[in-house]
Amino acid sequence: MFYKFKLFVIKCKYFFVSAFLIVFLSACSTTPPKKAENLCDIFYEKRDWFYAAQDMNEKWGVPIHVPMAMMYQESSFKHDAKPPRDYILFGLIPWGRVSTAYGYSQAKTMTWADYKRETGNNSADRDDFDDAIDFMGWFISKTHTINKVSKWDANLQYLNYHEGWGGYKRRSYRAKPWLVNVAKKVDARSKRYASQLRTCKDDLDKSWFWRLFD
Repeated sequence: MFYKFKLFVIKCKYFFVSAFLIVFLSACSTTPPKKAENLCDIFYEKRDWFYAAQDMNEKWGVPIHVPMAMMYQESSFKHDAKPPRDYILFGLIPWGRVSTAYGYSQAKTMTWADYKRETGNNSADRDDFDDAIDFMGWFISKTHTINKVSKWDANLQYLNYHEGWGGYKRRSYRAKPWLVNVAKKVDARSKRYASQLRTCKDDLDKSWFWRLFD
């Protein structure tokens, strides 16, 4: 009887330890990077993000620093980021959100549905970094096809991302000087990220085995 009780206690310990590790690792994977101003620091902290960004680059031909700068602007790398609430009756009563944007990329529901349909990535989630960076690669690639904007031009790519392909063609951003300024900030960050990544990409590319000898 005592042996069975002891075995039960051991099983409980394993269960709770496993549950704790799952919760802990999940929290680590979704928390924003501690040093978001430097792309090397981001990828050293979250190497799985680097591998996902590499996959996006190989799949869509989009330079890593462009969507990463756009993502910083959109969500500050928060997995569950949401737009501000909308209010009615003179701002007294909350009434949903100002848009359906959600997650790392702040993709809207309809655009996300288009991405899933066109890529076949039916299990994609907006609060999953791998899916979010792939979505942004897809969008940037389509912007290049539709509006002939370079995949390296973070300024004009961000204007497309914010206004949509039709809005960009109509030059709707011209009536929004604040947005033009934000796009310039995204472009400046993109250039900084590109410069930073050049200093650490070779090291990030090393396998875990070779890192043991550093």
